[in-house]
Amino acid sequence: MALDKVASLKRCRALGIEPAVVGLGKKSKRQPRRGGRKLSEYGMQLREKQKAKFIYGVLERQFRHYYDRAKKMEGITGENLLILLERRLDNVVFRLGIASTRRQARQMVSHGHITVNGKTVNIPSALVKVNDVISVKENSRSNVLFKGIAEAGNSLNVPAWLSATELGGTVTRFPARDEIDVPVEEQAIVELYSK
Repeated sequence: MALDKVASLKRCRALGIEPAVVGLGKKSKRQPRRGGRKLSEYGMQLREKQKAKFIYGVLERQFRHYYDRAKKMEGITGENLLILLERRLDNVVFRLGIASTRRQARQMVSHGHITVNGKTVNIPSALVKVNDVISVKENSRSNVLFKGIAEAGNSLNVPAWLSATELGGTVTRFPARDEIDVPVEEQAIVELYSK
């Protein structure tokens, strides 16, 4: 399994996004460099694609697969792409407030701590459906990490398309574009791939 091991704060600074978007609570102390050159249209489109890939923790081949799938769906391709990325199990675990970052959510899923409709799922890229119930496995609830999360309560704002419970939640519907708070211009990604 390929992993992107670039330092998160460094990547956030290079892409021009706030670390809070990824779930990081700290900020970089370095000042951004003043760019001498103007970014070309292709460069802007590529940056938007790299932002989406970095935020959701997806590498190129899988991202291209999501794009091809979004193109075949009804509706606007860019919005479909973001909706598919939001439906990933690791992202839903992050959105429910069970994990503080998407990387942590991915690890929780990979290690078999998360169940979907009562069955253990260890594939972070699995897409959830409407009425799927996501929760922490009963055996894992005694873990120190999950006890701390349960005691702290849900500190994140859970999106309207999810209904949260203690250490879990339900997918009530798929998200709309205006409910996705990711700072990505999806039309630029569509233009990049349609060249």
